[in-house]
Amino acid sequence: MSDLSLTIRPESAGDAQAIERLHERTFGPGRFVLSAYRIREHVDHLLDVSFTARIGTLLVGSVRQLPILIGATSALLLGPLTVEPPFRSRGVGRLLMERALKVARENGHRLVLLVGDEPYYSRVGFKAVPKGRVTMPGPVDSARILVLELVDGAFEGVSGKVAPDWSKARGSQV
Repeated sequence: MSDLSLTIRPESAGDAQAIERLHERTFGPGRFVLSAYRIREHVDHLLDVSFTARIGTLLVGSVRQLPILIGATSALLLGPLTVEPPFRSRGVGRLLMERALKVARENGHRLVLLVGDEPYYSRVGFKAVPKGRVTMPGPVDSARILVLELVDGAFEGVSGKVAPDWSKARGSQV
């Protein structure tokens, strides 16, 4: 991004509409049937570990993380991570992820789960979850369930169904 001035900053409540429009453009209406969206319907993402990327005042990317449980273990679900198509392949997504993961670690989170392509996400340390160890709601390719330990050994002995962390669920959806 050396040719453009990119700013990564924490997401604010005022960013919601612009981020939703970005998701509409980049993922389309099919995003609502994905397993990760089933979880997002019930629990808000955490603003303190969710970030936006801007060039000037233009929103060009976003990453969100929300609280989940893997069995009885607290974790974060990373996503969606999205970048406006003209700004892809410039490192924006990686910078967003690196900031989100760094702050999550600083804030005491231990594990991050996501559904995505291992070749892309392995660049920041995500690894495939052994098949059958973690199950998501709805249809998902188990090879695309990835995990990152923010604390060494945090995934040892963890298994089970992924669900929203109901202790942080939206009141209107509980």
